[in-house]
Amino acid sequence: MLKTLSLLMLAFLAGPLHAAERIVDTAYGPIKLQGTAQRVITLDEDSFDTALALGIQPVGTVSTRGSDQVSSYLKDKAGNPAIVGTSRAPNIEAIFKLKPDLILTSSTINKELYAAYSRIAPTVVAKGDSSAGWQDGTRFYAKALDREAQGKAVLQAIDTRIEALKANVPAGQSVSVVRWNPQGPMTMSSKIFAGQLLSAAGFKSTELASSLSKPHSDILSLENLSKIDADWLFVASLNSDGAKTLATARQQPAFERLGAVRNKQVIDVDGQVWSSGSGPLAANKVLDDLEKVFLKP
Repeated sequence: MLKTLSLLMLAFLAGPLHAAERIVDTAYGPIKLQGTAQRVITLDEDSFDTALALGIQPVGTVSTRGSDQVSSYLKDKAGNPAIVGTSRAPNIEAIFKLKPDLILTSSTINKELYAAYSRIAPTVVAKGDSSAGWQDGTRFYAKALDREAQGKAVLQAIDTRIEALKANVPAGQSVSVVRWNPQGPMTMSSKIFAGQLLSAAGFKSTELASSLSKPHSDILSLENLSKIDADWLFVASLNSDGAKTLATARQQPAFERLGAVRNKQVIDVDGQVWSSGSGPLAANKVLDDLEKVFLKP
């Protein structure tokens, strides 16, 4: 009798553990994961955003572009994660010291780095690149984090907001997203995060943004500023130097000749969100900005 009860108890305990086991198909092959990680490190902004959106605070992450900290829009949810370098140059010693039980990163890491990270903890490398649908990244990281149901709910809520916005966007409106660096402006590709959201909301992209095979154009001179023009112009910078250059450009005749400027349809936005971010929290911030313009009470 006792033996039978013991076997039943073992079966009961083993059941949930087995049910939680999942296979994540990564850029470097399938990885078997079980349960929910407690000490997560994220090595790109998409996985960090997604983890926070799903209620998980990573113990370590990388700094955002143009800063030595996390993006300002994430600070209220981030807690106090250790900064372990940048997405292009993570500090493997700092990662090791944090004793992670799961590492999440984008497809940009090479095989040597992947092997090094994998000796520290299971390392989940996203498949695809920035031109892939940003929602795919959310689903991917949600599965790795054992938060698939939460990820689905978060995406459904965003889709609902997009549909409501789309119903209020006039047909045929073109849009341009431009990041001002200290050296000058660059157009962001319509194929990456913010561009994907704008397309889903019913906007058309400019010819330049649609033609780009990389995340952004080269720096544009004031003589070529007309290439960024659209019905709506969303302008951003990543730091104070870029903001100063933008402020100077606003005084130039080439800027004042833009149709969006003449029609007072230039919107200042957060560069960390619109030109660097990705993930559910960034998506909601972009939608916040769009709703302020197109869902006026």
